[in-house]
Amino acid sequence: MISPHLPPRAARAAGAVIGSAVGDALGAPFEFGPAGVFTARFTDGVGTLCGGGGWDPGEATDDTQMAVLVGESLLERGGLDLPDMFGRFRRWAAGEPKDIGLQTEDVLTNGEPWDLAAALHFQVNGRAAGNGSLMRATTSAVYFAPAGRTVTMEAARRIAALTHGDRAAWEGTAVFHELVRVALAGDDPLAAVPDALAEVHADHRPRWATVLAPGWHPALATEFNGAVWPCLGTALWALRTTDTFEDALAAAVDVGGDTDTVAAVTGGLAGAVYGIDAVPDRWTGLLHVPLPGYGDRVLRTPDLLALAEQLDRGATRIHIRGR
Repeated sequence: MISPHLPPRAARAAGAVIGSAVGDALGAPFEFGPAGVFTARFTDGVGTLCGGGGWDPGEATDDTQMAVLVGESLLERGGLDLPDMFGRFRRWAAGEPKDIGLQTEDVLTNGEPWDLAAALHFQVNGRAAGNGSLMRATTSAVYFAPAGRTVTMEAARRIAALTHGDRAAWEGTAVFHELVRVALAGDDPLAAVPDALAEVHADHRPRWATVLAPGWHPALATEFNGAVWPCLGTALWALRTTDTFEDALAAAVDVGGDTDTVAAVTGGLAGAVYGIDAVPDRWTGLLHVPLPGYGDRVLRTPDLLALAEQLDRGATRIHIRGR
């Protein structure tokens, strides 16, 4: 148990930030593996941060690295400074991280200005609905939660748009922000889905309603779960069909595919529901987050706990620099 004296909301915020990071590290060794990969490895049902596939045990990937950069930009700039956040992303990308999404890499290295890079990528490629804006969203979801539904969803869209030109990614990230907000308040995020969907752009609402519906299952996905729709849909499915933090993450990883990101998104949401005390010590003890491009800096669980505490003080308005 990391901190038994945290108030309930602070415990949920810590659970969200650290839960997302451990989900990332838990899923990383199984990335692009088949369904059932988690239960095949851990036949006793006790999963560990085992490492593999180029990752050390407990090492978080680009998902958490970018989430840290988002959170630190929000805190250090006192709000959403879009050029600053993009600049941090760019510095990180130049640091040659072990893993970076192809779309994100192109946007961050194409030399275009922060407010054009993603849009130009989408204009040329016509596809930009990967889950890369969703994977990093837990820190911003915690920060903007006190500002309410409208503000947190709009902040999510703007952060997503830095690297993803497809509005589908913006809307999925906005829904995630809202569900985390509800969970941090101690309410049921699954029950909040209809209200969140009502705020989704009308052109994208039907598709999001399909993957977030109570009867949806990952086997019904029409895209690889590196896309934003099945990624968030799987996270909600994992939360809906389990009753513990650990079981939710195990279910997410067992789907296979983009396991680090699906588990990171699941961990952020499940951590906000169950709180930090539900995250096992055998995971938090090994967790570490290198930051390429930032010297030898490595964050560990106490650092993430401090980050979550600061983020939980939150924003009361969107306060955007750069439009």
